[in-house]
Order: sequence, then C-alpha cells, then structure tokens
Amino acid sequence: MLSSPTLLSILSVFVVSAVSLIGMTTFVLREHLIRRLLLTFIAFSTGALLGDVFIHILPEMAMQSSGLATQFLLVLAGMLLSFIIEKGIHWRHCHCSALPERSGHIHPVGIMNLIGDGLHNFIDGALIAGSYLISPQIGLATTIAVLLHEIPQEIGDFAILLFSGFSTRRALLLNLLTACIAFLGAAIILMTAKSVPLLEWVLLPVAAGNFLYLAGSDLIPELHKESRPSHAVLQLITILAGVGVMQLLKVVSI
Repeated sequence: MLSSPTLLSILSVFVVSAVSLIGMTTFVLREHLIRRLLLTFIAFSTGALLGDVFIHILPEMAMQSSGLATQFLLVLAGMLLSFIIEKGIHWRHCHCSALPERSGHIHPVGIMNLIGDGLHNFIDGALIAGSYLISPQIGLATTIAVLLHEIPQEIGDFAILLFSGFSTRRALLLNLLTACIAFLGAAIILMTAKSVPLLEWVLLPVAAGNFLYLAGSDLIPELHKESRPSHAVLQLITILAGVGVMQLLKVVSI
C-alpha cells in the first residue's frame, strides 16, 4: 500500500503534469486576452513562489535549527544551480511572446525547449516529492506554487513548439511527455529517501533557492514589461493575493 507522502506526491505530480494540455487555449482565446491572462498568472505565481519560500520553507528550516547556516548556503546553491541550468541548456520560458504561425520545418529552438522543459519538470517532481517528505503542508504549498508557475510556462512552451514546426497534435504529445518526466524526478526522491540520509533536509533549501530564482529572474522581469501605473497596481495586488493563498494554507493547517 502506498505511503501518504508517496500517494500525495503522485497525485500532485499528476495534476501538475496535466497542466501541459493548457496550451490548447491558444486556439480558443484571442492573443490579447492570452497576454492579459498570462500576466495575471505570472503575478499570482510570483506571489505564490515567494510566499511558499518565506511562509513555509524558511520557517520550516528554522524549526529544524541544527545546521541552519549550511541550509542557507544550500539556498544559495539552489539559486546558482538554477542559473547554471538556464545557461547550460538555454532554458527559455517565453511567457509573453507573440504566438506565431507554425513554420514549415523543425527549428532547433523547439528541440532545445523540450530538453529544457524536461529537466525543469524533473526538478519540479523531485522538489514536490521532497516537500511531501517534510510535511503535507509544505508539499501542498510547493505543489500550488509549481502549478501556478506551470500555467504560463506551458502556454509559452506550446507556442514555441508550434513556431518550431511541430504539428498541433505532436506539440501537445511532446509537451505532455516532457511533463511526465516529473514522475521520474518524484520517484527517484521517494525511492532514495530512506537510503540517503537527510535527503529532504537538502531538498528543502534547494527548493527555496530555485523558487527565489524563478520569481526574481524569470517572472518579475516579465511583469516589468508592462509599465502602465494602473497595471502595476493590479500586478501588486495579484502578487499579494498569491502570498495570501500561501498564508491561508499556513493558517488552515495550524
């Protein structure tokens, strides 16, 4: 019988992976509406990522008390690891780019995007599983933060695949297959948790560093592309709403 962290991890990764199908919205909604919705999701997921770090992950690290200085170094390592991955394989999210027409051949950027997305999803699965090993509360908060970030990313990834020359059906299938790599990341963490001492103790700060990097280098710069004051106020409110969801999870679980 599946243990609770295992079952929760599998269910969470399944939900996150299913978001890869959201790329189909590019055929249903007009581009200007997609842009508006993407900015809303980006702002909300920024708040959720930051809220998860400062409301759930860092306090949990502080409660563990021993080796806190080392864990803060692991937070930094998580940020640097995200930077290395982004530089090493040219990982691009393309949240708000135009949704171009499909070209007649397979462009290398599509293959590169699939490789980067697969690695990204592997890390997401590992972080979700590692979070559930700490507690259901941390796991749920991390799942929500990852899920909200996946929505704008998957729409952008789908647009990139179409632009690179893939057919609609093939783009959806490849996006779904790369999303399922998250199961591999989760499985490796769950299978090695008992044999590798303090694995979750390492994954928690690495997750914090990864989320801080995503929020600071990936999401917030996208928000700065919209400079109108009224939109800036709306973005701030939406970011605070994302933080509020994380705080609500904290309160409900107490």
